[in-house]
Amino acid sequence: MSFPDVRPRRLRRTPALRRLVEETHIAPSELVLPLFLKEGLTEPRAISSLPGVVQHSRESLRKAAHEAVSAGVGGLMLFGVPTNEHKDETGSCGLDPDGILNVGIRDLVAEVGDATVIMSDLCLDEFTSHGHCGVLAPDGSVDNDATLAIYADMAVAQASAGAHMVGPSGMMDGQVGVVRHALDKAGYQDTSILAYSVKYAGAFYGPFREAVESTLKGDRRQYQQDPPNLREALREVDLDVAEGADIVMVKPALAYLDVIAAVHDRVTVPVAAYQVSGEYAMVEAAAANGWIDRDRVIMESLTAIKRAGAQITLTYWATEVAQRLR
Repeated sequence: MSFPDVRPRRLRRTPALRRLVEETHIAPSELVLPLFLKEGLTEPRAISSLPGVVQHSRESLRKAAHEAVSAGVGGLMLFGVPTNEHKDETGSCGLDPDGILNVGIRDLVAEVGDATVIMSDLCLDEFTSHGHCGVLAPDGSVDNDATLAIYADMAVAQASAGAHMVGPSGMMDGQVGVVRHALDKAGYQDTSILAYSVKYAGAFYGPFREAVESTLKGDRRQYQQDPPNLREALREVDLDVAEGADIVMVKPALAYLDVIAAVHDRVTVPVAAYQVSGEYAMVEAAAANGWIDRDRVIMESLTAIKRAGAQITLTYWATEVAQRLR
């Protein structure tokens, strides 16, 4: 009996053959670079737990944006970091047209215009004295509906500053619908919403909290998702799409590839994933000790996220990888 001479290894024999049959391709335009703008800085400040990532001054933010756009990066996600004296119980500096986040949005728009997508984080945790993503009720819990009212005003402030896309990330019930209504009512029908639809209360956020100088005591488990739950994630996605989300996102990425895949199979809007600070820091730490091949692991991890179903990936390596892919 004879069999067809089928040998899959034939297509792995040379780099050219492997490139020819490669199933998953990463493009610079699919990458989004998170950026931190710190109020009062005149020079960029290193973030110890995120080697190679900095808190930017206004000048260095503009330079980083130009570098990213020149590399072909698809978007910039901006986080504002106010000084402690400007933080309060309600995060009011997040609404201030002259607050650090809205100033940074205007700087980015002035620097790169429509050459990339200017995104802004729509949450209160960077701006509140207690570090939670919303305002607190007298019993110390987060008041969902009172927070939504602030998110609405915050969205309009960011759109007015020039943001192309706002990213409500606080995991408040109804946040996408409230933000969409507020934007439309204020005349910003063309401002898009990147919904943090699936944001798990995981253990991968530590370096980010250093980056934004978080004052959080305790945790966010009462409003972020429980890591064991998948079907709950799909309910959250359904709600956000029904409320007007233009893009839905899963955060973190690598520990939740199955969730990314399930969301991708469920929706017709684009799916994004956030390769968060802890994922970045683990790779950088292991590479610094010579335990892994840094460049290969970066590309392997981004390929896994794309293969799972994410069309867009937020990653601190966005500019570096985009330059490598050119």
